[in-house]
Amino acid sequence: MPSPVLNYNGKLYNEDELLISPNNRSFRYGDGCFETMKMIRGKIVLRDLHFERLFSSLETLQFDKSKFFTANTLEQQVFELAKANGHEKIGRIRLMVFRGEAGLFDIDNRANYLIQTWEMNAANNNFNGNGLITGIFTDARKAYDKFSTIKNNNYLCYAMAALWAKQNKLNDAFVLNTYDRVAEASIANIFIINNGIIKTPAITEGCISGVIRRYMLQCFRKDGIPVEETAITVQDIEQAQEIFLTNAAYGMRWVQSCGNSNYALQAAPLLYKKYIEPLYL
Repeated sequence: MPSPVLNYNGKLYNEDELLISPNNRSFRYGDGCFETMKMIRGKIVLRDLHFERLFSSLETLQFDKSKFFTANTLEQQVFELAKANGHEKIGRIRLMVFRGEAGLFDIDNRANYLIQTWEMNAANNNFNGNGLITGIFTDARKAYDKFSTIKNNNYLCYAMAALWAKQNKLNDAFVLNTYDRVAEASIANIFIINNGIIKTPAITEGCISGVIRRYMLQCFRKDGIPVEETAITVQDIEQAQEIFLTNAAYGMRWVQSCGNSNYALQAAPLLYKKYIEPLYL
C-alpha cells in the first residue's frame, strides 16, 4: 500500500520521506499552533470558524502575514491533499503552523505549515449510545494566560492526561486548572447540565477556545437555551445530571461516568440531532 502524502509548505511529500530538522522551533519549543478539522464530501465542517481561529492565533503568536498564506489557499491545499489520500469523503485534517529553523532568540516569524489527513469511519458521524468512561487527571494544571485558548504545539499537559486515561482504561480525562477547577478534557471541551442549565468552563478558566464549543454556544443562545460560561468545580462534575464533550473530530460525545459518578442520557442525543447532525448532511 503506498505511503500517504502530506503537504509541507505547499508541496506534497510521502510521509515516510519527509524529515524535520532538529533545529525546528516547533520540535524544540512547541512554537506554533494547529487546527484539527473534519472534512465531509470535500467540505470542511465549520470552515469559517476554523480559519478565523487559526488566523487569530497566528496574530496572537506574532507570525508575519503573507499575502499567499490565506484561508482560501489553505482550504484548496487541504482539499487537494485529502483527495490525493482518498480522504475527501470523510476525513480528519491537521494543519500545523510553526516558525522555521532557529534558536530561541534567532527568530524568523514567517509561517511554515504542515497538513496531514486521515480517513475517518462514517460511524464518527453518529451519536455514541455507549457513553464515555472518564476520570480526573491531577498531575498537571492548565493556567490561564494570553496563549491558553490557542491550540498550541506544546501539548504536554494533554498528552500526559491522555496517557493516564489509557493506562487507567478510560476513554478520556478531565484536566484541571491552577485553581483546581475543571478546564476541559484531554481532546475536548466540557459541557455539564444541571437543573435545566447547560454550563461550560469559561475561557478564563484556561480552556481552549474550541470551534464546536463556540458553535454550540451560538446555537444555544440563538434558541434561548439557558447556558453559562462559568467556573466548574470537581464537585460540579460529581453532581452533574448530564455531561457531554465537544470537538471537531466527533462533534459531541455523551459521558457515561467520571470516577464514581454516573450521568443521565436525556438532553445530549437531542442536542446532537438538532445541532451536530445537520453539519454532516
